[in-house]
Amino acid sequence: MKKFFAIMLAAIMVLAAFAGCTKPEPNKPEEKPDEGNKVAMKVALVTDVGNIDDKSFNQGAWEGVVKFCEEKGLKQGEGYNYYRPSEDSTEARVETIKNAINDGANMVVCPGYLFEEALYTVQVDHPETMFMLLDGEPHDKDYNYKTEANVHNILYQEEQAGYLAGYAAVKDGYKKLGFLGGMAVPAVIRYGYGFVQGANAAAEEMGIAGEVSVKYWYAGGFAPTDDIKVKMAGWYSDGTEIVFSCGGGIYLSAVAAAEAAGAKVIGVDVDQSAESECIVTSAMKGLTNSVVIALQNAWDNNGKWSADYAGKTTVLGAKDDCVGLPTAEGSWRLSTFTVDQYNELFAKVKDGTITISNDTENAPAVTITVDYNA
Repeated sequence: MKKFFAIMLAAIMVLAAFAGCTKPEPNKPEEKPDEGNKVAMKVALVTDVGNIDDKSFNQGAWEGVVKFCEEKGLKQGEGYNYYRPSEDSTEARVETIKNAINDGANMVVCPGYLFEEALYTVQVDHPETMFMLLDGEPHDKDYNYKTEANVHNILYQEEQAGYLAGYAAVKDGYKKLGFLGGMAVPAVIRYGYGFVQGANAAAEEMGIAGEVSVKYWYAGGFAPTDDIKVKMAGWYSDGTEIVFSCGGGIYLSAVAAAEAAGAKVIGVDVDQSAESECIVTSAMKGLTNSVVIALQNAWDNNGKWSADYAGKTTVLGAKDDCVGLPTAEGSWRLSTFTVDQYNELFAKVKDGTITISNDTENAPAVTITVDYNA
């Protein structure tokens, strides 16, 4: 029996030895989960003189940041955030941009021309940070323009949005119009001159050019003031029926005067209908959409601008669905001019059938009456 167990033990040892000499199967490469276009992007929006709930430029841009980042799984505070300068100055904006970068932001969204001088310097000091400038292009105090490869600028065809608003107002029966601009900067001028062109086109089509007039005035700032309210109250008392309020918070002054007079207002940049029943429509820029489009470009290129975006300026308009009037049921308060009629008009602007001048140096030639010294 002992001999039997000895033989069995020897056999087992031999088999174990053969097993130990067997060549192991090569390791298979580790399978990694597909992460798609996920990149290490941290987005910061720096506001201008307002905040992200200003119902205007800052809010429209911020909503684009939120929409994009949430769709990509980025969370506020970790993947995106906003910053507000301590005061209205280039120095404060530069400081705030740097604070965002120090917090880890590698994509900074700057809404508005007020960032032009700030970015002129910051773009050079932080070449690895991507910047998006809405409504402007970087320049120094002497208006020497320069855009580095880490900056992408977005401008808009405001003249198209203004045209649509002016045309709709006259088609809806308004004959005594007003244009209230914040400051005479190119974007505001394009809105205003487009508004005049649209009102003129509708008046001529209707054969009432001699009956339509526009009061036209720049307030010299974008904040609401008692002076603006008094000015608008005077317009309304003089027979003005509707005012296109164009520029940041000044719509608050226009709305206050309109509500007191039982008159109407046209909003700007975003759909402002929720702010007052007297706002019948808004000449909008697709701020949210344009921010999403640009952020997607960087996302698809590992957090950097593509060759088509790096150091370049994009001008967005009707062809990109980045200007227009709001057509949602709750926002459409025009009574005679219909959404279907608007859609037909928009299609003609979009395909180029209707062309609108974007000249900011010369007022458009029209047959309606325009008082530029109102």
